[in-house]
Amino acid sequence: MTGRLEQSSEAPLLDDRIRGVPPGASAFPASEIAARNWRPADGTMSLPVLTLDESAFLHNRDLMFAFTRAAGAEIAPHAKTPMAPDLARSLIEGGSWGATVADIRQAAVMLRAGISRLILANEVGGSGGARRLAALLSNWPDAEFYVFADSISAAEALAAAWRESANAPPLRVLVEIGAGRAGARTREQAIAVAKSVHQSEGRLRLAGVGTYEGTATKETPEATEAAIDGLLKLAAKLLAEVRALAGSGPLLLSAGGSVFFDKVVAALKPEVDADRNATLVIRSGAIFFHDHGVYDRGLAALDARHGFAIGGEEQEARRAFKPALRVWAEVLSRPEPDLAICGMGKRDASFDEGLPTPLKVHRNGAALPAAPKGRVVKLNDQHAFIALKEGDDFAVGDVVEFGISHPCTCLDRYRFIFGLDERGFVRNAFPTFFG
Repeated sequence: MTGRLEQSSEAPLLDDRIRGVPPGASAFPASEIAARNWRPADGTMSLPVLTLDESAFLHNRDLMFAFTRAAGAEIAPHAKTPMAPDLARSLIEGGSWGATVADIRQAAVMLRAGISRLILANEVGGSGGARRLAALLSNWPDAEFYVFADSISAAEALAAAWRESANAPPLRVLVEIGAGRAGARTREQAIAVAKSVHQSEGRLRLAGVGTYEGTATKETPEATEAAIDGLLKLAAKLLAEVRALAGSGPLLLSAGGSVFFDKVVAALKPEVDADRNATLVIRSGAIFFHDHGVYDRGLAALDARHGFAIGGEEQEARRAFKPALRVWAEVLSRPEPDLAICGMGKRDASFDEGLPTPLKVHRNGAALPAAPKGRVVKLNDQHAFIALKEGDDFAVGDVVEFGISHPCTCLDRYRFIFGLDERGFVRNAFPTFFG
């Protein structure tokens, strides 16, 4: 599959209050940005700035979709990662089943963008959250919307809100079984939730089972895999229990599939096939961006268990997927021989799952031939401390291209994601809606 990323026709305005936009730029539509011929590598743009390698993103999209098609699964990418409707729409146009959100406001953003098949892979709380969700969906009667519930009290709150909201369409509920975060902890608890949903006088529809394996982590890789295997086994068995209550209609069995999508498919697909009217939907989101840190390590673990195969042909996922995000920053100071200070800090890049990684040094718009060996050792709010190694060439004014660790907590720092073409020029400006 090929293609190009496109901005929405409802192009917002950009001016020099936005990260990346050069000082002095008057307001102009984002749809005109390609004509500006901006390149972060040459210092034209206001730095620091975040960019998306569009060809890498599309490559990752096509690769992940090839995996899910070969596995007989569907995918509803988690939109919380970029909160960029243009990118969510591009994934749906490329073949995804729908999209996933984490809360009611995120659902509103995606519904307004025309994305109407959504999984809210979270509980919404008690009566307040249930009423807010009912108010939202009353305005979108044709939406195919699924929400998680993991307790009788949550199910009863949803049922009460839906009885009060005559305009809200019937709500599809996935019983969540979980570990490490939300989710019923036992088969018995989950069945009680399913029965409560089923007894809601038709306003709620028992629509399947949801889980998230990414928080079932333990102290060692072996213990983590055992915990994930146990959780997925519970989810698989619960599908049959839900089927017995729900009758013959279509059901979903959905898991996160973060960097364990091989285990998700292996554990859950047989139960879906046996059911004959169920669909396996994974919700991987950050995989389309990949990174130079936590997801790189996750794919290394996936490769160690030989988990990535398409059509029976094993591939090395760590090499197959391409990191698509970069943060660019200038060298501000060389106060010591083995230290460079860059204008990028905790306000500009993620650091919760590892510090940024220097990838290239650009001088006068051209990349220096040698990759830097030094590493970021500390971040302040606006500064990165790079401990240099012998042979590193950093000068004041150079532009450093950084890889990041954990896309989710990097993207949320930016109101626009600047998409780069193969030459490193800005082609698109995708607005984000983190609130």
